[in-house]
Amino acid sequence: MEQVDPRDLGRLRWRGRRGIRELDVLLTRYVDDQFCSASRADQSAFRRLLDGQDTEIYAYCTGQLTPPTAEISALIDRIVSHGRPADDR
Repeated sequence: MEQVDPRDLGRLRWRGRRGIRELDVLLTRYVDDQFCSASRADQSAFRRLLDGQDTEIYAYCTGQLTPPTAEISALIDRIVSHGRPADDR
């Protein structure tokens, strides 16, 4: 596992702020809790996800839209399951 530059984490947290409160919480929680321990492939997938439109990312997270790749789909599953309160998991 590669060390992540704290400035890069700050930029990712900022990019995770999307203007949709629920999405902000999910994405910043992922950066704070899981990004550093994620594989390089997952880190890359997360960066690609952040390049998407807010409404698309939200639709992926709510199951209204199928993510474009299996890799992004698996990432969304991890983000959403981690973002749920512990009693809902």
